[in-house]
Amino acid sequence: MAILEVSNLKKVYTTRFGGSHVQALSDVSFSVEQGEYVAIMGESGSGKTTLLNILAALDRPTSGEVRLNGKNIVTIREKEISAFRRENLGFVFQDFNLLDTFSIKDNIFLPLVLSNKSYQEMNRRLMPISARLGISDILEKYPYEVSGGQKQRAAVARALITEPQLILADEPTGALDSRASDNLLELFNQINADGQTILMVTHSVKAASSAKRVLFIKDGEVFHQLYRSGTAEEMYQKISDTLTMIATGGARYE
Repeated sequence: MAILEVSNLKKVYTTRFGGSHVQALSDVSFSVEQGEYVAIMGESGSGKTTLLNILAALDRPTSGEVRLNGKNIVTIREKEISAFRRENLGFVFQDFNLLDTFSIKDNIFLPLVLSNKSYQEMNRRLMPISARLGISDILEKYPYEVSGGQKQRAAVARALITEPQLILADEPTGALDSRASDNLLELFNQINADGQTILMVTHSVKAASSAKRVLFIKDGEVFHQLYRSGTAEEMYQKISDTLTMIATGGARYE
């Protein structure tokens, strides 16, 4: 069953005085099944960031539909959109987006506080997640007191605690060293194995190799896709070859 359905998505930006138009997305269509782990890749300017912003309900398309469990998020009214994001989407960002004046625990609690959940409910959700992510011993610390890997685990906990239908990850390994990156990708695989649907935008071939499917965006369209097969090394090579094909003007995927 498809949890996310993207149909004929188009996004055109108009300059301030209407003098020129920039087409960021021309015709994007794809679906994500419940429990899938999908990576999106593409060169800078390919439209993947615009796509992620639309999927996150942070921007609206010029035309097309985005359905999350059958609900077209494009038509949600502005005053309802923040609550929709909190209740249905979890976010993991490259720069963690943690508040330095809040403890790790309070950062994780923030989306539930905004949803008016009780402290008892917040604690009930936090305990198993923090234990799973190995951050129980840093909950009272502040972001500036912990490592980058621990910050990103806290960000993952914040994304999971709302029990989202879909996690959107934007370059989640971008600010991490290789060891912390490997740990995070292993964590994503474990979370996905538990049934969590994940959609990740990344430049990292290694990060994309951990996904079950990779979509490649070029010139505002889905250019190609790969399903995970063989060893991690073989998947890494297939992704690298596809990126080379895109960079050198290879034929469009059908």
